[in-house]
Amino acid sequence: MGGPRGAGWVAAGLLLGAGACYCIYRLTRGRRRGDRELGIRSSKSADLTDGSYDDVLNAEQLQKLLYLLESTEDPVIIERALITLGNNAAFSVNQAIIRELGGIPIVANKINHSNQSIKEKALNALNNLSVNVENQIKIKIYISQVCEDVFSGPLNSAVQLAGLTLLTNMTVTNDHQHMLHSYITDLFQVLLTGNGNTKVQVLKLLLNLSENPAMTEGLLRAQVDSSFLSLYDSHVAKEILLRVLTLFQNIKNCLKIEGHLAVQPTFTEGSLFFLLHGEECAQKIRALVDHHDAEVKEKVVTIIPKI
Repeated sequence: MGGPRGAGWVAAGLLLGAGACYCIYRLTRGRRRGDRELGIRSSKSADLTDGSYDDVLNAEQLQKLLYLLESTEDPVIIERALITLGNNAAFSVNQAIIRELGGIPIVANKINHSNQSIKEKALNALNNLSVNVENQIKIKIYISQVCEDVFSGPLNSAVQLAGLTLLTNMTVTNDHQHMLHSYITDLFQVLLTGNGNTKVQVLKLLLNLSENPAMTEGLLRAQVDSSFLSLYDSHVAKEILLRVLTLFQNIKNCLKIEGHLAVQPTFTEGSLFFLLHGEECAQKIRALVDHHDAEVKEKVVTIIPKI
C-alpha cells in the first residue's frame, strides 16, 4: 500500500496501537475478499475475514472497535465497524456493555454522516441497542433527528425504513411516545405514499401509539388524506389490512376508557377523527365481513359492534 493510503495506515498504527490496527486489517480484508456481511440481529458477529468469525466480541474487543469507529474517517471501515457493532448488539449482554463503554453516542454520531449506507448501518445498530430499556434513555435524545431524516429523506429508502424501525422500537412502551406528537401527520403521509414495506413499518409504529390513551387525541387530530380509507378495501394486502383494522380497534378502545376525552375536543374536517367516524369507513369495514381470509373476517366481527 503506497502513497497517501499507505501513509494513512502508518498514522492509524501509531494512533490506535496494534490491537486496533489488527481490527482494521480484519475489517478491510473481509471486504476485499468478498464482503460476506451478516444481517442485522444475526446470531453471529460480522464475518470480518474471508473465513469464519463466529465468536461474539468481548468487552475489550468492543472497546477497540468503538475507538476505531470514533477515530477513523475511512467510510469502508466505518460501515463494517457499524455492521459488527450492530450484530453484536443483538445480544443482551453486549447491549449493556456497549452502553457502559460510551458506545451509544459514538454510533449515533454516524447518523449525521453524508454517506447514506453509513447512516443506515448506524440506525440498524441503534435498532438493536434500543431493545434494552436503559439504552433507550440515551437514544431518546436522537428521536427528533431520526424523525427529520425519516420525513425529509427519500421515500422507501433503506435509511427511511431503518429510521422507522428505530422509532417503532422506541415506542414499544409509552415512555417516549410523546416525542412523536408533532410528527403524527407526517407518519400518515408516509403511510399513504410509501410502498408495501414502508406501509407495514409505519403501521407498526402507529399501532404502538394507538395502544396508549394519552396519544389518542393526537392521533385523531392528525390531518389525513381521505385516500387513507382505501386501506380498508378488500384487495389490500392482509398484513396491511389487519393492521389498519387493529388501528381502528385500538383507537375505539382508548376512547372508551373511563374519563378519557371526557371533554370532547374539537376535531377539524380532514382529521383522522372525521375519517374513522364517517359512514364511508363504516361501510368499508362492514363489507369486509365477507372477506376471503378467515383472520380478517374474525377481526371485522370483533370491530363491527364498535362502529
